Amino acid sequence: MNLRESDRETVADAVLEGMSVAAFALAKLAGARSSDTANHIWRSQHYLKSLAKRLQRHPRFAAVLTDSYINLLYHAAPLHNLGTIGIPDWILLKPSNLTSSENAVMKTHTTLAYDVLEQIEKTFNYQGEPFTTMKEMARSHHEKWDGSGYPQGLSGEQIPLSARLLAVADVYEGLISNRVYKVGVPHDQAVAIIFEGRGTHFDPDIVDAFIEIQDEFLATVQRYADTDQDMQRMIEYMANAIAEEAELPAA
Repeated sequence: MNLRESDRETVADAVLEGMSVAAFALAKLAGARSSDTANHIWRSQHYLKSLAKRLQRHPRFAAVLTDSYINLLYHAAPLHNLGTIGIPDWILLKPSNLTSSENAVMKTHTTLAYDVLEQIEKTFNYQGEPFTTMKEMARSHHEKWDGSGYPQGLSGEQIPLSARLLAVADVYEGLISNRVYKVGVPHDQAVAIIFEGRGTHFDPDIVDAFIEIQDEFLATVQRYADTDQDMQRMIEYMANAIAEEAELPAA
């Protein structure tokens, strides 16, 4: 059966929408373990979309940031922390600073997610988008522009664009969000921290775009703000996880 271009786009959109539902469900499961809320997922998606839209006509990014690719980024974003499912609670939920060995385990969440997505590709003999972008975002969102990130120590444009965009969105979200063990910083302070990382942690042009549209980020925070009930659920989950860990017999 031969499909017209418009029909192929309709089918592709339908597949992507279906994958988005599955991605959101998996991300919600991962987020529940790390005490994230559903609003965390919505915020991250909207940050990423806002950044990509702002850069859509930039000479460095215009060829890649088509409407369909930005739609893919939006739907793929929830899976970037899928690998946290494989991190033990006593590390993932630890309220104090991680030791060097614990931090090494925590960093594996990037490759764990990548490996899961790659295994899905192989199992179902599926190659190409959207899994390519999902894998990029999962593995590379902690890489840094100056090469000091992980897991591969990539630098500059070696880092996939999807991951460079997500890095800014992810750090901003981490800074402003309340956790059981810390209070989020104000928007202005988060903006200043990200600007300090321009050219070291982050792609300079992406930071410039972020500065220009920072009000959109703030509007997203306000629109999808966590409630007192969200925080209470986070506290209860952490308390139960710690209690269960304490009851486990010594190895």
